[in-house]
Amino acid sequence: MKFLKTFDIEVIKFKEGHHEFDFEINETFFRHFEDNEILDKGNLTVRVLMDKGPNLIELEFQIQGTVELTCDRSLEVFDYELETSEVMIYKYGPIEQEIDENVSMITRDTPSINVAQLIYEFILLSLPVKKIHPDYKNELDDEDYDVEGGFVYIQSEEEENLEESSETEENESKPVDPRWEQLLKLKNKEQS
Repeated sequence: MKFLKTFDIEVIKFKEGHHEFDFEINETFFRHFEDNEILDKGNLTVRVLMDKGPNLIELEFQIQGTVELTCDRSLEVFDYELETSEVMIYKYGPIEQEIDENVSMITRDTPSINVAQLIYEFILLSLPVKKIHPDYKNELDDEDYDVEGGFVYIQSEEEENLEESSETEENESKPVDPRWEQLLKLKNKEQS
């Protein structure tokens, strides 16, 4: 746990104003989280911009770099480019407590804030739900076309052109109700 102490920001020492902190994230960082089953390796830089005011401290986390993920489809390992920005606010109050996911209350004599857990959570939140290797991004899954209560059909260009020409023939042969004429014009504009 001594390693995670390097992620302490000793807020009590700083005067009001803007301050910057840089942290390097690698495999050593990810090993310190017991519940970590998603990430083992990564090479990230975290810049924390602290704005200390009379009643609150605002921390902006700018995280960028790469993490090593395993493709859900092929089980191949690949590097995923990650870039995210998150904000955490600490308000001064009588007790230390979490108000919501981005706001916490601390006392005025709180010596330091450890940002390791926050950085870890922000990294996890920025990962894609479906981890697909870049080589397979253009391939389609069966579940990509699952629609509740219906089917999705893929038409070839010939079928689309045939359908469009039959629609225009129908429109030309039938008189159009004036109430629908404006909608039909809009539809034709969108298709062209």
